[in-house]
Amino acid sequence: MKPTSACNLVTILGPTASGKTCLAVKLAQELSGEIISADSRQVFRRMDIGTGKDLHEYGAIPYHLIDVLEPGQECSLFTFQRLFLQAFEGITARGQLPILCGGTGLYLDAALRGYRMVEVPENLQLRAKLADKSDAELIEILMKLVPDQHNRTDLTDRSRTIRAIEIASYQPDDQAEQEPFPAISPLVLGIRWERTELRRRITQRLRQRLEAGMLDEIQQLHAGGVGWERLDYYGLEYRYGGMFLRGELNRNDLFQKLNAAIHDFAKRQETWFRRMERNGVVIHWLDGAEDPVTESLQIVNSNIVSLA
Repeated sequence: MKPTSACNLVTILGPTASGKTCLAVKLAQELSGEIISADSRQVFRRMDIGTGKDLHEYGAIPYHLIDVLEPGQECSLFTFQRLFLQAFEGITARGQLPILCGGTGLYLDAALRGYRMVEVPENLQLRAKLADKSDAELIEILMKLVPDQHNRTDLTDRSRTIRAIEIASYQPDDQAEQEPFPAISPLVLGIRWERTELRRRITQRLRQRLEAGMLDEIQQLHAGGVGWERLDYYGLEYRYGGMFLRGELNRNDLFQKLNAAIHDFAKRQETWFRRMERNGVVIHWLDGAEDPVTESLQIVNSNIVSLA
């Protein structure tokens, strides 16, 4: 069944632990949809607990951009957009409704803003100029180029800072800029929770992940050849879990520090969503404590005239 109105992509966003996957699955069941993940870490195989894949929730619903790369690889923004467009076009061709679901702001922007990215090549001349710069000087250069840093790992790893400067400094040629972008008309739904309740949900989910074997997962990834520095890059759970496994944190400090860091991350996500709105993205906000499924179906059905 193919959407016949202006809306041809439903997007579900929200901070971590807000219930995005559950809502996406229920909408996919009701609307003959397939889910495209907009999560920068769920693309990696065998990184299940720490990334919160919750694959059991999907049931028979097809999903995309999950388990597509090996741990240790890097998924650039260009790579994500290319994979997203492939999935979007494939789902649409099958007459299904694409449902984009996730909380990674850069990935959401790459899908919703309507510009096709180009793969940024290495700039050896620029890298030579940056080689003698201190870490602090590199961060200062990057912050001038991109003042609003959503991906904080670009500020904590020298090689990533240099690559981020390279990308921010890149000037594509006219042919790349003129490459057409598919006609995507998104309907964006956001899940909101009262601050205290969201904090409770985050803390509860962290406990569940630890009980489910998150630390064993991290240890197995490292034993399989993924270095500690690379695990740090894959996010808070892997960074703090690695510190615990190396003996740098005790169990109590692991929980307290990781829990606080995830709360801070959720605040940064919400800041990013507000910026999206300032940039013209219309987000229909749903109250997570009420009935977001019914409310979202009403919004979707009012924007999709009919399904053929």
